[in-house]
Amino acid sequence: MNVHGEYKVPGGKLVVVDFTIVDEKIADFSLSGDFFLEPDEALLDINAAITGLSPNSTIEAFGDAIRAALPAEVHLLGFTPDSVGVAIRRAITGAAHWRDYDWQIIHERAVAPVLNAALDEVLTTAVGEGLRGPTLRIWEWDRPAVFIGSFQSVQNEVDEEQLNARNAQLVRRISGGGAMYMEPEACITYALYVPGELVRGMSFADSYAFLDEWVLEALHSLGIDAVYKPLNDITSPQGKIGGAAQKRIASGAVLHHVTMAYDMDPVAMTEVLRIGREKLSDKGTASAQKRVDPLRSQTGLSREEIVERLVEVFIRRHGGTRSEVTEGEWDAAEQLVEKKFLTEDWIRRVP
Repeated sequence: MNVHGEYKVPGGKLVVVDFTIVDEKIADFSLSGDFFLEPDEALLDINAAITGLSPNSTIEAFGDAIRAALPAEVHLLGFTPDSVGVAIRRAITGAAHWRDYDWQIIHERAVAPVLNAALDEVLTTAVGEGLRGPTLRIWEWDRPAVFIGSFQSVQNEVDEEQLNARNAQLVRRISGGGAMYMEPEACITYALYVPGELVRGMSFADSYAFLDEWVLEALHSLGIDAVYKPLNDITSPQGKIGGAAQKRIASGAVLHHVTMAYDMDPVAMTEVLRIGREKLSDKGTASAQKRVDPLRSQTGLSREEIVERLVEVFIRRHGGTRSEVTEGEWDAAEQLVEKKFLTEDWIRRVP
């Protein structure tokens, strides 16, 4: 059985593995790619370290075997021992690649924040059930909102008096993570609805950076020295830019959505979000501005121009055609708003 696998290291190089499986062992293992490795002979050491291992070994086990086989003076640039393990696991599990899919790109009209949350669930489910192709959607919303993570406590996270004073909507999303105060035109939010095969063989943490690498390329093209900070932050030397959250659903698809600050109001954030007050209580508002540095101050561009660049880079890297939310998907999302997202049982599932 001949096996081939590839893994593009986020922020690094392409790792390619080829091997056969004989008597439930890896044989004829060959590593290649556009990475850098010194000295050259270390490539043979890596190949020898993997040959003979079980193809069902963990990513960590593959990485440990490589580390044990390499002398101290070896230098790996653009990849790591564990990234070789990821490439092997993706080969074994039949993971897909971005270009295996015909991506759809949606950028619809502004809607209620709660409807955006419902659309995320509806569209992720549709991708998992094969009713829609993998999709990138840019959010637009028509009023301020606080989005809290699936497992967060409302009373611990949100000052509801301040929330109501700002006519903001309280929305509990289906993904985990922290609370965000989001105003129209002040944030850039996008969601990816992807088949599980795209991140198969990766750890949960690795999948975050993998799914957002195209965003880092777009930000770099705008002059921002953006990097991914595990687990789920996009940041730069000037401050945090945004954060990601994920949800893997029963249909087999993955929801990955990200909010980046364009023109954040740090005062509003600390008034509406209780946790923001505690984190910043000894540092003041000026520190809040440093914590989440808006894209506007780093680029001088309009929000629309940044969104256009994001979509442009995505299409260049992964392909994609413009699409729309279907009438049936709108109907399903609106029903989900009434049956779930606006109910007290859901909003206050963790009081």
